[in-house]
Amino acid sequence: MKAVVFEKFQTFPSLTDIEKPTPGPGEVLLKVAGSGACHSDVALYKEFAEGDPGASAPPFVLGHEISGWIEEVGPSVDGFTKGDAYLVYGPIGCGHCKACSRGQDTYCENQASMPYLASGIGKNGGMAEYVVVPARNLVPLGDADPIEAAPLSDAGLTPYHAIKLSLPNLAGGGKYALVIGLGGLGLVAVQILKALTGATIIATDMKEDAMKAAEELGAVTVPGGADQVERIREIAGGRGADAVFDFVGATPTISTAHASVAVQGRITIVGIAGGTLEGWNFFTNPYEATITNTYWGTIEDLHEVAAMYRAGQIKPQIEKYTLDNALEAYEKLEAGKINGRAVIVPHAEI
Repeated sequence: MKAVVFEKFQTFPSLTDIEKPTPGPGEVLLKVAGSGACHSDVALYKEFAEGDPGASAPPFVLGHEISGWIEEVGPSVDGFTKGDAYLVYGPIGCGHCKACSRGQDTYCENQASMPYLASGIGKNGGMAEYVVVPARNLVPLGDADPIEAAPLSDAGLTPYHAIKLSLPNLAGGGKYALVIGLGGLGLVAVQILKALTGATIIATDMKEDAMKAAEELGAVTVPGGADQVERIREIAGGRGADAVFDFVGATPTISTAHASVAVQGRITIVGIAGGTLEGWNFFTNPYEATITNTYWGTIEDLHEVAAMYRAGQIKPQIEKYTLDNALEAYEKLEAGKINGRAVIVPHAEI
């Protein structure tokens, strides 16, 4: 079968033929409906070097945002019907520590001894015609379109988890939420905030088309520039935002987040661009304002994201590509020419 394979560090992936996998005990074989191309994939093959913290050793098939139809089940697996559609919870922990027992494989206590981090991160992922995943990691989609849903397993789950933890900061009237970065995750975040809170949503980006998309979803937008923070704080009544979500994570966006947050506000750094917060001290930080980070989310969170999708509360903005054109999608992703999320569709004509 065809697959997009990360073969060597700091080397562009290849489209190649590999053997169709067979599910083992506790696993299922999915016929891939869709697999989202994420900036994290680019970091895996372009930025990391062998031995770097967070690096996953090649070779393996890319694609950690996966949806698909049940094709075959492995030994000791039942309760699944061939053809039913599911989202895949990507992270894979040890399965028996405290974090994994609550469905939070992202914070597995035995991660250092695991041979991989997730489907598509160290283990063969969804940029292929078929993929084997743990049966435990499947979230049902019902009659909802699995191709459109594919990015939700990261681009939906990650902002949902960050927003869910910040809901106390947005409870009540007169609250403001700030979304920095309007790519695949940021645009879904706007929709989640709209559905779960009554906050005024401020969104900022450098791309006019991304801000227009955010406006259509109900956000007030502010373009990047010299007066960016001033305009954000003006919209937020001079106080600043009660909850800030940075989906870039570069030093300039972290600085914008910190300059825009209100007293007792909360900043969540979601993007992994590797930036740092410069110039923090007791007097420059709004009193009791916190800064934290999150990583993906829990299996339970993904069930809730799928429920929001089925209810029509969130809808990823996607560009579809055939598996034969998957490398083109990664080229455009590197060049910043993807609006929303690129989804590779192995089994449908586009």
